Amino acid sequence: MTDRMRFAILLLAAFLIAAGGPAERARAEPGGDMKIVAVEGTFEDVAEYVADAIVNRGLVIDYRGYIGRMLQRTGADAGSAKPIYRDAQFFQFCSAVFSRRTMEADPRNIAYCPYVVFVYELAAKPGTVHVGYRRPERDGAAESRKALAAVETLLDAIVREATE
Repeated sequence: MTDRMRFAILLLAAFLIAAGGPAERARAEPGGDMKIVAVEGTFEDVAEYVADAIVNRGLVIDYRGYIGRMLQRTGADAGSAKPIYRDAQFFQFCSAVFSRRTMEADPRNIAYCPYVVFVYELAAKPGTVHVGYRRPERDGAAESRKALAAVETLLDAIVREATE
């Protein structure tokens, strides 16, 4: 199993947890480990808005994962063909500037790189597209917390641009 496959499986688990409850207009609980914003629109448009929001910041999308397709393709083999998403993707990217700052502050912050923004449309709620990210846990020394807060600000700006 490749590292990308392991990463996709871990991200899929996060998606499944996020999809467990009813879709909300916006979900950003204080202290929650994810920020998810729901917008009305087509999945294809919103996914492209996310890609544009990343590229507009001079960042390169390293990998675009097609989790929805994988679930559809492997459902029967995994013991369930129940549709979860109409479509689901994630965008993996990094920033040399943000990553260097976070890792200089605390080498363990490598755990937050690369950055991921996900997009999904639930099978049960067509027309509502969810965009979000996992919040970096802000612990450790003040310098580390500050650097990770800047990463979250970047991720939040990408989500806002894609959903406004």
